[in-house]
Amino acid sequence: MSSIVRLVGRRSPVLARTLAFTASRSSKDPWPLPHTPQHLASTTTPDVPPPQPISRPNESIETMRSRLVYQSRKRGTLESDLLLSTFARDHLNTMSEAELREYDKFLDEPDWDIYYWATGNRAPPERWANSSLLQKLKVHAKNEGKVVRSMPALS
Repeated sequence: MSSIVRLVGRRSPVLARTLAFTASRSSKDPWPLPHTPQHLASTTTPDVPPPQPISRPNESIETMRSRLVYQSRKRGTLESDLLLSTFARDHLNTMSEAELREYDKFLDEPDWDIYYWATGNRAPPERWANSSLLQKLKVHAKNEGKVVRSMPALS
């Protein structure tokens, strides 16, 4: 208590007592750090049906590939941007049309879910559990070659 009084100053002993009381009674952090077991346990993915992608009936393969590169780069979280943009750089050029369509559906999933599935912190839902695409992404996320990754340049 004396260290708290020194921090607060001599003018406000009531505030010092409040701080000491608050610090001693809080046993559970209401805002756990991201990616900790406590955070992962408190943020489960709701069991909802997969999102319906926008229909693009006359889109060419090259246009689709370019769109997927852009969507892989601009996700909204740096972790997902880095993981998916480098995956797109390494794999999109060799994917078949069916694989590109599967990747397009995959990108409709929430960012943090994709990140946690790829890093193995959460089990994917049944619709992605046996996906060869997710297996490739998991291998990419492991980065066994310890490659220093950065956002690829747009060409």
